[in-house]
Amino acid sequence: MQNMRLLQQMQEKLLKAQEELGNETVEGTAGGGAVKIAMTGHQKVQSVTIDPEVVDPEDVEMLQDLVTAAVNEAVSKSHELATKRLGSVTGGMKIPGLM
Repeated sequence: MQNMRLLQQMQEKLLKAQEELGNETVEGTAGGGAVKIAMTGHQKVQSVTIDPEVVDPEDVEMLQDLVTAAVNEAVSKSHELATKRLGSVTGGMKIPGLM
């Protein structure tokens, strides 16, 4: 019975931690900050900022690469944040489908 209570408490803490991740923001950048991506802990992009100086119609590929790099960095940081927040609740246990 006590194990069930502990599991229920852990579940409640996990749900709260997952909800709080949606309120936290990470930022990925590329090109020395020329491209910035703000993303929530739920990996939803909130904003994209591009310095006008890196917009060159003759070199669209460079801008595409910068955006890709910034998004990838933001996703990585978001995943690290989720792992840290949820890992503190689970005590480091690996729970399938959680992260």
